[in-house]
Amino acid sequence: MQPVITVGLDGSPESLAAARWAADEAEKRRLTLRLLHAWPLLAPEPAHAPSEVDQNYWAKRLVHTARAELQARHPGLTIVGSLVADDAQQALLQAASESELMVLGSRGLESVESYFLGGVSMPVVARAERPVVLVRAETPVEGAHPTPVSRLVVALKLNGSCDDLLDFAFHTAAAREAPLVAVHGRSVPLHARVPWGVDHTAAEEMTRDAQRELSKALRPWREKYPQVDVADSIRLASPAKAVLHAAEGAALLVVGRRAHRHGVAPHLGHVAHAAIHHGRCPVAVVPHD
Repeated sequence: MQPVITVGLDGSPESLAAARWAADEAEKRRLTLRLLHAWPLLAPEPAHAPSEVDQNYWAKRLVHTARAELQARHPGLTIVGSLVADDAQQALLQAASESELMVLGSRGLESVESYFLGGVSMPVVARAERPVVLVRAETPVEGAHPTPVSRLVVALKLNGSCDDLLDFAFHTAAAREAPLVAVHGRSVPLHARVPWGVDHTAAEEMTRDAQRELSKALRPWREKYPQVDVADSIRLASPAKAVLHAAEGAALLVVGRRAHRHGVAPHLGHVAHAAIHHGRCPVAVVPHD
């Protein structure tokens, strides 16, 4: 199958923002964009019937309208529509396994009304075999207004392999010709705290150790992607707080989650949860070992 970026459409402002973001990303990566709408009650195709009796009419119109808008913005982009008569969660998980990237709309902690955004997007993020990007409706569309190149931020824990996370972050930064910031937050242990804050010597030692580990993790990726301008940031704060602070004004925040294993309930770590619910920029959640 030809490599694609898939976006889930449900007609909400968030899913349309996700489609615009996905189209921009597909063009940068030179990939096909697939617009997916899933609903269990879709009639079997082909449905050659007048629009007034075609029960798929509104689903077709949703995909057609989005495709027309995106094609006008990106005339050279290959865009395909896909209607799937299946449960949305199952359809999205299947599509994610076939895609380079899955893109969904997100409302963070705000009230949820749409089918995709309610009980579907979080299970897809937690279970998908490939990276999933969540986009909010207020995310600015690149190309709509001239803006300076914005940075990407990747959150690193440094207590295990982060190759999948860095591979995605560096590849995306290279495709966008954008700078990348690697951020690591490390909570200060109780023994390093003093009445007026943090013991200076302990803080310096923690920062130095973290800097050494971060530089080691980034070294092979800097060599593989010499065109990417990379900076690093060490913050003595809770990882979630450090990541959210670093991601302010970013074009994309990349966070990781442990890959789902059979027999173990899928879950997201506290950094991924904080990024999804409180981050204002698009958030890419990348499964890794």
